[in-house]
Amino acid sequence: MDDQQFKFDEENAVKFIRQELTEDVNAKYDDDEILCIIDIIWDYYEKKGFLSLNIGETDEEVLDVEDLTKYVKKEVKNDKDLLMDPKDVEKIVKAELDYEESLEDFV
Repeated sequence: MDDQQFKFDEENAVKFIRQELTEDVNAKYDDDEILCIIDIIWDYYEKKGFLSLNIGETDEEVLDVEDLTKYVKKEVKNDKDLLMDPKDVEKIVKAELDYEESLEDFV
């Protein structure tokens, strides 16, 4: 199998996240809003050094999901153009993490 097909892809991530969310949550947000959450998650990874090639532990071992979710909620709250329910933000973060985990199954 081609390794390229198992790399992180924002379009595939949005599709995956939408499949994980309920219809009512999906109806509230467009793809751009979900992409904003994905971007915030990756900003968190960068700030925490998870994107460094020299990391000694795997991301799973050091990722604090609660801290990540708190960070994303704070960033969403500070973005006056991004109006999202904090409970929905939690669901989107969880779905995005599930997408990442699904990619790891093929590595």
